[in-house]
Amino acid sequence: MIEKITSHTFTGLFKNKSIQNFIFLITIQASNIVITLISMPLLIQSIGVDGFGLVNLSLSVIILANIMVGFGYNLSGPREVALHQNDKEMLSHLVSNIVFSKVLMALLATLGIVVAIFGLNMFREYQWILLFSVLLLFSEATLPLWFFQGMEKMKLISIANVFSKLLYLMGIVLFIHKPDSAKWVNFIMGASGLGINILLLLYIHFMLEIRFYKPKFVQLFTSLKDNGLLFLANITAHISVNGGLIILSFFSVSEVLGMFSLAERISMVLRMFPSVVIHSVYPNATKLFQVDLNKFSGYLKKVSLLSLAIGLTVSLVVFALAPFIIQVLSKKELAESVSYLRVLAFIPFLASLNIINVVIFLAKGQNNLLFKSSWMMGIFMLSTSIFLTNQFGAIGLCFALVITEIVAFLICCTLNWIYNKKLILNFF
Repeated sequence: MIEKITSHTFTGLFKNKSIQNFIFLITIQASNIVITLISMPLLIQSIGVDGFGLVNLSLSVIILANIMVGFGYNLSGPREVALHQNDKEMLSHLVSNIVFSKVLMALLATLGIVVAIFGLNMFREYQWILLFSVLLLFSEATLPLWFFQGMEKMKLISIANVFSKLLYLMGIVLFIHKPDSAKWVNFIMGASGLGINILLLLYIHFMLEIRFYKPKFVQLFTSLKDNGLLFLANITAHISVNGGLIILSFFSVSEVLGMFSLAERISMVLRMFPSVVIHSVYPNATKLFQVDLNKFSGYLKKVSLLSLAIGLTVSLVVFALAPFIIQVLSKKELAESVSYLRVLAFIPFLASLNIINVVIFLAKGQNNLLFKSSWMMGIFMLSTSIFLTNQFGAIGLCFALVITEIVAFLICCTLNWIYNKKLILNFF
């Protein structure tokens, strides 16, 4: 009996593709976190707190533009690939449409940034850093994570991601030694990712026998149109979560930006946890929703309780150890960064509250509700952040970001009560 349980618990567990994908997805995020934690003190020592703030400000702009490049394919792509795993002809057209669509979006985003810099003279303090950062747009365009998720073959891309981040870290050590080299930080990150992504696309073409077609304009237009709501939902949600640094740049000097970005980077790394949980459980939740609502509700309860417990633990630990964390990462006693981090420490827990709501939207294919909740959350975040930052500076922005997570949860609860009342009653 014991042997049977042991065999089912371990051998069966790790043979399950969903569990494997979860582990590899966690590996990708964990490697990103580790490299981020290692690179932060190296960059602060090399380019200073001011330069670090400007590099992160540029990265915030690029990440926002990357939402346009991704255009919702991170959610729709895996599903389409999974439905046609054994049809290489269909996969060839699908991969071609998505890759070409994302590259087209990257070109348009790059053009927009160039016009903003040279035509409108925007981003004055960090124009060259931002210009050298546009390579990250093409790194995002060529990243085939969505393909390997749909094929349930995450091992290769998780290894590739780790290797890419190690190349980035090596580039920092070899080439970033003084404040003037700040413009190369994001460029090195983009070059490392783009190089590895091209190798992955070559693997898809030659080893998996997926051909690349030149898609027709009608196909590209249809593909982009189908992802319109997901794109709008992603971009408004991203502004709500990551737009704080850009807002702060209008009210504070670069030194304050650097101290805030240090605390914000830590909180945003931790906020990846709820996102990873959602992306890991929603495919299985979708299947359960189709066959058994009771199992679906039970599954969501287990996921939610475990996620909330982990999120609360992480938030309390970060709050308690904030001075130590800032000291380790910056090699300095930055009292203001400690204050910022102690407020932002509760974001992972508060974001975990919304896991149930978002999984329900995804399981039911309610992209319209995702869009509604994200734009309402975005409007609230922008108005609250601008007001509190103007009144209280960076600490006001920290409280605005925390309040936004609470309001986002309440908005999604309200939408679920209006549109999914029976399911919510069954859940509770």
